[in-house]
Amino acid sequence: MTQSNTQVGIQLGIQRRPKISVIGAGFVGSTCAHWAASKELGDIVLIDINGDSAKGKALDLFEASPVEGFDSRVVGGSDYSLTKDSDVVVITAGLPRKPGMSRDDLLATNAKIVRECAVQVAKYSPHAVLIVVSNPLDAMCHVAFEASGFPRERVIGMAGVLDSARFRSFIAMECNVSVEDVQAFVFGGHGDTMVPMPRYVTVGGIPLMQMLTKDRIDAIVDRTRKGGAEIVELLKTGSAYYAPAASAVQMLEAKKKKKKRILPCAVLLDGEYGIKGLFVGVLAKLGVKGLEGVPALEMNAEERAMFDKSADAVRGLVSDLKRLGA
Repeated sequence: MTQSNTQVGIQLGIQRRPKISVIGAGFVGSTCAHWAASKELGDIVLIDINGDSAKGKALDLFEASPVEGFDSRVVGGSDYSLTKDSDVVVITAGLPRKPGMSRDDLLATNAKIVRECAVQVAKYSPHAVLIVVSNPLDAMCHVAFEASGFPRERVIGMAGVLDSARFRSFIAMECNVSVEDVQAFVFGGHGDTMVPMPRYVTVGGIPLMQMLTKDRIDAIVDRTRKGGAEIVELLKTGSAYYAPAASAVQMLEAKKKKKKRILPCAVLLDGEYGIKGLFVGVLAKLGVKGLEGVPALEMNAEERAMFDKSADAVRGLVSDLKRLGA
């Protein structure tokens, strides 16, 4: 009887390389694959309804590896069986809102897409950690959670890392300092009701309140809330993809390298902050298991009111999903 390649590999002490699957080979998905491969976080699978496009982008990226010196296999296609036994799956699939498309149209369309992705992920990679990037983010987390049947630890939404990165970038620009020295984060849903937390911002250890006036800080907070729309307005025919992809990869890197990073993410709250059964952006500890804890943060009355308003907006999205049967 011949032994399987897996059995031989185990006997020789060869470990399986981690597999990272990215669903959706558009700008965000292909850029996510690029960041993950260049960091050698694992072998990459790029899946898209347009299988040839996914194959072409995967092959192009792999052909860059001898030049850039990274050793990650990259394959693509439309067949979800390629994703079998993935350690992490990033869902970027979905449509942007187009002229004439209502909010309900976008919600129903993307819910259908994300639900199918999550079902396929659960079929082929039942132990994977799922990172959701598709919009409307908070609502799509609920869709992926219900469709996959995964525990809350293994379904996490990427929004807070992105919004916080924008917040940090704008602060660095205003203070004329390196972005590396700015520590800041954003709470709440991914949208106009997000809650940047200037009271907790430091620049090289110095509280932001000691560096900028309230008017300047308020302007930065407002720009952060409108960060995505600002890029859409500039691009005219698309939306952001470098920063969203980098943000998703930071999250999966925390998982793959067992870093136990404290990052702002959309997670299913289970009583934390007095909220239960709702995906909301908070600080979360990410490690090999996915979500490994939700550190408590003290909020003042103003911050709490904004956070509750943002949570209510997410509840509205979830209610709309139910109303639409999505």
